[in-house]
Amino acid sequence: MTSTRLPGKVLLPVAGKPLLHYHVERLQASGLPLYIATTSNATDDPLAAFAYTSALPCTRGDEHDVLSRYQQCAAQHELDVIVRVTSDCPLLDGEVLAKGVRDYLLANDPHLYLSNVLERTFPRGFDFEVFSRELLEEAFEQATLPSDREHVTPYIHQNRSGRVRFRHIMRPNDRSSYRLTVDTAEDFELVRQLIESHGAATLSADSLIALLDQHPELVALNAHIEQKKL
Repeated sequence: MTSTRLPGKVLLPVAGKPLLHYHVERLQASGLPLYIATTSNATDDPLAAFAYTSALPCTRGDEHDVLSRYQQCAAQHELDVIVRVTSDCPLLDGEVLAKGVRDYLLANDPHLYLSNVLERTFPRGFDFEVFSRELLEEAFEQATLPSDREHVTPYIHQNRSGRVRFRHIMRPNDRSSYRLTVDTAEDFELVRQLIESHGAATLSADSLIALLDQHPELVALNAHIEQKKL
């Protein structure tokens, strides 16, 4: 809720519902259990309230040590496999995520890190990462840099242990220049228009990308926004 570029962004209303509602609804299409891991700050009480009314388990912890919140949540719920998504991606396609998880499970490799973020071909805003509890616990115990703790997975995807293996989920056509995450007012305006005027809340990733291909004026709304660096 204390986002520096767009405070309260995940609960901003679109068509009478908060962005987080759309995010959760689309993630539920994956068939996977969902957990919210937010801070213990009073400013994030509205997120805890959202979790309660949505019947979602909610773990609360340190604002800056997001890695510890993930570890706490995974331990509390005895999770063997973790899928990381961020709450400012309200149009992430749950079915794409589910396919990634199926690929991960078929590999049967606790040292595998599977994602669509290291080799980018999906628009920003479809990001997900899949990794084992074993890798999470190792990162929790070994990672010391503030950026490691804040961004959860750098210790894993930079292969600091030397034991991590990688699989990249990629599209045949690169659309990584498109931006469907919500970090600024311009990002929000694009997502608002997509949901309210183009039915984006029910569109697949491929359909959303095709829509952006057909409407360069929509892409232009936030094409100039630069993603924050790690």
